Amino acid sequence: METTHCTVADADTLPEDAPDTVVSCIAKDAGIVHELLHGIQPSDLLRVTGTLIQARTPGEPARLTVDVFEVLDTALVPVLREMVIDRFGDYCVIFDADTDAVPVFTAHGTWVGLADNPDAIATLIDIHERVTGGEA
Repeated sequence: METTHCTVADADTLPEDAPDTVVSCIAKDAGIVHELLHGIQPSDLLRVTGTLIQARTPGEPARLTVDVFEVLDTALVPVLREMVIDRFGDYCVIFDADTDAVPVFTAHGTWVGLADNPDAIATLIDIHERVTGGEA
C-alpha cells in the first residue's frame, strides 16, 4: 500500500482544450465514494491511500483501489466559463454565462424546472420538495 499526493493544475489556468486526467477508482467504504462524488472539486489537494493496479493491456487506464481519502486543501472557487454544473444537495444546476436562467434537475436526472435567475434556485427546489414530499 502506498500513499500518493495528487494535485491537478488549477482549472482556471488550463487552456480550454486541456485533457483531463482520469483514474478509475473503486472503494469499499461508502463514505469515501460519497466524498469522491460530492465533496471535491477540480484542483483540490488530495491524499489518497490505496493500491494502484497497472492496466493489463496498453491503452487501458490503471485502476486505484482507495482505502483512505483525505482533502488536504480545497481549491478556490473556479471562475465561470461558458457552462458550469453545480450541486445543491440532491439537485444539480447548470449555470450558463450567456443567460440568467438556470435549469434545475435532481441528482438522478429528473427535470425540476427553470429558475429565472440564480437567486430563484432555492425557491424552485423548495417548491419541488413540497410537491414531491422531498423525493429528489
